[in-house]
Amino acid sequence: MNKVEKSLLDTDILSEIIKRANPRIITKANTYLSQFEKYTISVITVMEIVEGWQKRKQEQRLQQFLTILNSQEILSFDLAESVLAGKIYADLETTGKRIGYPDCMIAAIAICHDLTLVTGNLSHYQRIQDLGYSLILDNWRL
Repeated sequence: MNKVEKSLLDTDILSEIIKRANPRIITKANTYLSQFEKYTISVITVMEIVEGWQKRKQEQRLQQFLTILNSQEILSFDLAESVLAGKIYADLETTGKRIGYPDCMIAAIAICHDLTLVTGNLSHYQRIQDLGYSLILDNWRL
């Protein structure tokens, strides 16, 4: 069995873990937890998930999520990440392959922390790789 790399979970994968709907993702998530004991996520993912529960007026789910965060590793978005995210966003825009700010920010956090980004949204993030950025991707859906 291959050694699991420490990874940053993108919002879509963390959402699927929370929903426990995809058995393949749950198996990979459990394997990951057995090695690292907690997930690593970004403040951007926290923002996106809070936004989703807030829009749906799901206060109980929101509070459950906030409680779970206490036992996870949460990476912030600091100066180095913001500079890199700005460069990525500008480069994508210049090539006509723009993606949203949150994806650029999450990618920058993964790159700055030398983490594999676990996402089901490969098409967006591969655009960043295509520009030569050292973003490593994994998709737990596959």
